[in-house]
Amino acid sequence: MASVQRIASGRQDTEKRRVSTHVLVVIFAILIGFPFLFMVSTSLKSFEEVFVVPMKLFPSELRWDNYTRVWEIVPFAQFTMNSLIYTLSITIGEFVIGAASGFAFARLNFPGKRFLFFLVLISFMIPGEITLVPRFILLSKLQWINTYPGLIVPELSSAFTTFMLAEHFRSLSDEIFEAARVDGAGFFRQLWQIAIPISKPIVSTLLLLAFVAHWNAYLWPLVVTNSESMRTLPIGIQQIRSGLTLPEWQLVMAGTTIVVIPLIILFILAQKQFIEGATQGALKG
Repeated sequence: MASVQRIASGRQDTEKRRVSTHVLVVIFAILIGFPFLFMVSTSLKSFEEVFVVPMKLFPSELRWDNYTRVWEIVPFAQFTMNSLIYTLSITIGEFVIGAASGFAFARLNFPGKRFLFFLVLISFMIPGEITLVPRFILLSKLQWINTYPGLIVPELSSAFTTFMLAEHFRSLSDEIFEAARVDGAGFFRQLWQIAIPISKPIVSTLLLLAFVAHWNAYLWPLVVTNSESMRTLPIGIQQIRSGLTLPEWQLVMAGTTIVVIPLIILFILAQKQFIEGATQGALKG
């Protein structure tokens, strides 16, 4: 009888924990989702409704023309093209360089290997803001200010990507690479035909994180560009404000929504790989 009561009590505790977990998930989902809902809702309001007190969460009339006005106020098409070139170039470049260097640190033996990897780790401690002035001076001497090379090249390396891939490649089975070497596979063949294909979850995660980080980048594009023809979307949102006589927040929110939508679509498409990569890293940690 006592064992039956313990089993029943255990089931009740398990059910309570499950309900508590779901309640917490719902609360956090509301906290995270509300700013996005507020942004989209505000982007569809009229100028008058934005300043109504008390605040109305949903507009009485959907003002889709706010989105067309954004494209008229600033050259949003040019900003979008610049952001795509900037983000895709750096995301691909970061991954190629990070994969090659990470695989070298993980699978090759060469003089100074530990010291060089130590320098990679040390670079995590250096805030990017510290290198802004030296990089700007160097680019100025190269006459790369306000150019795509100046915007992209200094951002191509990522210590985070190198470190994460090096640690992941170390965890892969040695037998796979030994068999590949016996079969005549060189460094790049082992990397691109063996290591990368069996590392899709972490590769997808790193690509997604890099894309989001550079798509949202504000400081570096602001420093290294000085004309509208080279500006990116985050700077374009700021220019929406400066291009208006009154603070028309519905237009700012419309521009912000345009910037955020590609990231949401990308996450939905890569959600499975992203979760697998994050889980894989957590289990190994």
